[in-house]
Amino acid sequence: MRFAYPLYLLLLPVLPILWWRMRHGGAGSGPMIYSDVRRIKEAFGVADRPVVPFSHRVRRWLYSLRLFILALLILALARPQAEIVLRDVKTEGVDIVLAIDVSGSMEIIDLDAKGNRTRLEVTKEVVQDFIAGRTTDRIGMLVYAAQAYTQCPLTVDYGILKNFLDQVHINMVDPNRTAIGMALANCVNRIRESEAKSKVIILLSDGENNAGEIDPITAAELAKAVGVKVYAIGIGGYGTGYIRREIQGAINHIPQQVSMDEATLRRIADTTGGKYYRATDQVSFKKIFEEIDSLEKTTVESRGHRRFDELFLYLAVPALFLLMIEIVLTNTRFRKLP
Repeated sequence: MRFAYPLYLLLLPVLPILWWRMRHGGAGSGPMIYSDVRRIKEAFGVADRPVVPFSHRVRRWLYSLRLFILALLILALARPQAEIVLRDVKTEGVDIVLAIDVSGSMEIIDLDAKGNRTRLEVTKEVVQDFIAGRTTDRIGMLVYAAQAYTQCPLTVDYGILKNFLDQVHINMVDPNRTAIGMALANCVNRIRESEAKSKVIILLSDGENNAGEIDPITAAELAKAVGVKVYAIGIGGYGTGYIRREIQGAINHIPQQVSMDEATLRRIADTTGGKYYRATDQVSFKKIFEEIDSLEKTTVESRGHRRFDELFLYLAVPALFLLMIEIVLTNTRFRKLP
């Protein structure tokens, strides 16, 4: 805060002087002589204790109120102002499309240390944390298995994006096959016209390409041609996992052999200038997204300028209101006669 006319503040030291004069009887009218028998009572030892009438005490309070009003008006004349720093923010963001595998193999349980959640459930949690860490980037989402569908277009409304993520489940697309090439091509089509400084696809897969009309490497070449970088993440541990099934009212764990085409995923990433990762458990999965988050940062530039908001009304209005009260009281109930 600052004062536009600080010289008016030099009037404030006058107020303590006026208050001192009031305390020592200098604020009233001239003295009036009248008969007083207190001296005689003192002579006979029956002096009364002086009692200050209530109206006299109130008049002193009203005088103090008058000084307080004067202080408010002086501060208002000094014109207090609140300084506000405004910033014009220019962002060079990152456009990101998440391609999430929802094929049947995403039901395998091998990432959760407690052995309770499927690959897809762990994936959704990790992706949720990743979305929460972005602030100015547009993020879209695509789900795929035998076909590929856009679940959410590029948006900065992360609340809507998270709602769409919550709705992702197995069987929302034919889960019996995996069309990695088609998924990647659809992602490229979604992001190719973006004007963002950096265009990124995060391809999450736990299987092999065995469906679709477009080969994954051909789709990677398309991504490279339009300047899109692909981070490919292979989901799943090594060896054998299991799928939970309810058979005749009992929960059974059915062993499932893990199969993944890492060579193709690695080649997709290398072709586009991205990177390939393997998530074998939830901890490594989170670290992968943390690394991608650090690699794909938004550039934010800001230029600041100052603005001043006037505050004198917050002093002048109460001062005028109190002044009216003081005038009414002084000229009515607590009027002082000469």
